[in-house]
Amino acid sequence: MAGNSFGNAFRFTSWGESHGPAIGCVLDGVPPRLALAEADIQHWLDRRKPGQSRFASQRRESDRVQILSGVLEGRTTGTPISLLIENEDQRSKDYAEIKDSFRPGHADYTYWKKYGIRDYRGGGRASARETASRVAAGAVARKILGDAVAIRGALVQVGPHPIDRARWDWDAVEDNPFWSPDRQAAQLWEGFLDGVRKAGSSTGAVIEIVASGAPAGLGEPVYDKLDADLARAMMSINAVKAVEIGAGFAAAALSGEENADEMRMADGQVRFLSNQAGGILGGISTGQDIVLRFAVKPTSSILTKRRSIDIHGNEVEVSTKGRHDPCVGIRAVPVGEAMMAVVLADHLLRHRAQCG
Repeated sequence: MAGNSFGNAFRFTSWGESHGPAIGCVLDGVPPRLALAEADIQHWLDRRKPGQSRFASQRRESDRVQILSGVLEGRTTGTPISLLIENEDQRSKDYAEIKDSFRPGHADYTYWKKYGIRDYRGGGRASARETASRVAAGAVARKILGDAVAIRGALVQVGPHPIDRARWDWDAVEDNPFWSPDRQAAQLWEGFLDGVRKAGSSTGAVIEIVASGAPAGLGEPVYDKLDADLARAMMSINAVKAVEIGAGFAAAALSGEENADEMRMADGQVRFLSNQAGGILGGISTGQDIVLRFAVKPTSSILTKRRSIDIHGNEVEVSTKGRHDPCVGIRAVPVGEAMMAVVLADHLLRHRAQCG
């Protein structure tokens, strides 16, 4: 009922608040005898943590993960795995002035209306800080999937500025602070975001996630379709407002001939001649690359004063102090990768259970 868990055969429950003593998650359904160490998880957390460039929140968190249960002598035991990440750099005083006011665009008002109480310190559970738990869960999901499945993400648009897909280079993604596959776009974004940051404002972004090597046959018709679960996973990420798979909205402008992914045989294997479907047909994976994109809105916590109300019904103006991302979409790249891994691991285990 409370909505803090995700998945079926592979399931994780996240817990903790942005300015509490710690955050973490509990994983259930992890197969036994998988090699797993804290270093396997830490690698992915290090890609998400704040403070790595001037274009991200300057909150200083090591995001050091601790495995508290479910692993013995370097291998999973099949029992629940509990992961702990301590919060080290909370500055709750930054929020004292607005503890009774609702930040426009944020979850302050809706949390207060639902529960009659809210954690004003950085947004509590509504903070992007919660996504560290997702990345930790995704690291374990990758172990379930194995090396045959590669999941990669890239930032493909910042504000009104998209990449040039003719310049797409996966090697470039790790070479810039934006996870951009287009080095020239990364240079443009640098100047654009400097201006956004200096103005005390924020901007949105579009992230693309690609999973290669996933086998055909993953997905449960009719209501647990793979693409339905992927859309739900991405929409559950803080600040995400839209998801598209394969050609997505552009498919509406295609003809039936253009949209149909034709097939041929090559070396005894089915070969698709295009991938408008994003690797999923009828809710089941085709064996092609699984491709999706999601849009992240501008960060709601900004210095520019915005009109709002407080808990007493008074009209106020709100300006949020503190350390915030001018574009939270940048750090959403490893989060999107993690959620892709979680969904694929869940469906892989479900497929094995039913089909062997």
